Amino acid sequence: MRDHDLIVYGATGFTGRLVAEYCVERKLERWAMAGRSRARLEAVRDAIGAPADTPLIVAEADDPAALAALAASTRAVITTVGPYQLHGALLVAACAAAGTGYLDLCGEPAWMRQMIDAHQAAAQASGARILFSCGFDSIPFDLGVLTLQECALAQHGRPAPRVKGRVRAMQGGFSGGTAASLKATLAAAARDPSILGLLANPFALTPGFSGPHQPTGLFPEFDATLNTWVAPFIMAAINTKNVHRTNFLLGHRYGTDFVYDEMVVAGLGEMGKAAAEAIAKLNPLLGKGPQPGEGPSKAERDAGHYDLLFVGLMPDGTRLDAVVTGDRDPGYGSTSRMIVETALCLLDREGETVGGVWTPAALLGTALRDRLQARAGLGFTAG
Repeated sequence: MRDHDLIVYGATGFTGRLVAEYCVERKLERWAMAGRSRARLEAVRDAIGAPADTPLIVAEADDPAALAALAASTRAVITTVGPYQLHGALLVAACAAAGTGYLDLCGEPAWMRQMIDAHQAAAQASGARILFSCGFDSIPFDLGVLTLQECALAQHGRPAPRVKGRVRAMQGGFSGGTAASLKATLAAAARDPSILGLLANPFALTPGFSGPHQPTGLFPEFDATLNTWVAPFIMAAINTKNVHRTNFLLGHRYGTDFVYDEMVVAGLGEMGKAAAEAIAKLNPLLGKGPQPGEGPSKAERDAGHYDLLFVGLMPDGTRLDAVVTGDRDPGYGSTSRMIVETALCLLDREGETVGGVWTPAALLGTALRDRLQARAGLGFTAG
């Protein structure tokens, strides 16, 4: 029996602290906090009201021996230590070798593909279940498509070959780590141009499979299905790849002809067009956003929300809709709950799932959706 069920690695960072705080709120037992500094771990433990006997583990992200010991001591690890392409590879390797569950908030597809190629076989052999992108990117989108396709199969006996993901409303921002990850990805691409090919490829996370042409979503356009203008969505580059990977892992349950894109609803008429064009010009790397380790207040997190629409178009012209909502800001409040509940779902289904590099939707599916509705403030409807 391992010492811990769950370790939160990076618990002294802004997002990691929120994750640890939610573990306290959920009154979890057999969990531990990990990071680089014992003094900072003690300070966070006391500040969030964690029990005084909560285990604290000191481990540097570049120390293979410390990470191997950490992975061997627990059934699962949540890590918020990013950018993952700079700080995550050794922990993935340690978990894959030890048969330990791994969960992160990664939105770095080129690195994810490298980890799939490097550790899929080891994870399958050890039973380790490796899950990337366990926050706002990409769980609500991945489970939204899954929910819509369930409806299509139930009503039409086949999946919808064309699905549109549309962000109808969103209040609250992305984490400081998101911008840092994007900058790290661009720097890596400058050093290795092959990374650009992975970033541009919708099927970068489906080794050996390339499906039909996909919309780029890079330019404002008029969406005739919704009769509104839509604009590029910054998270689409990672979400769409994860959705295609889920389809791939599920044996192409959505079909080998599946086409999917994500965009932001900008509005109607000329004002909508102008808004779409303005959104398209925004550069997430410019301006004063939160830095890694920074983020909004609790009041701001609690005031956030999001509303996502998924439209499925059947070959006979029938339209199906699914809606996913969240009751907190996406980048922090909702994400911290999502990743913890995903970890708990992973632990609950330990004997029912097999090792490998998965997506949360492909491995945990409706069990995760039910848990998020019951515990994490997400809502799912379809019809």
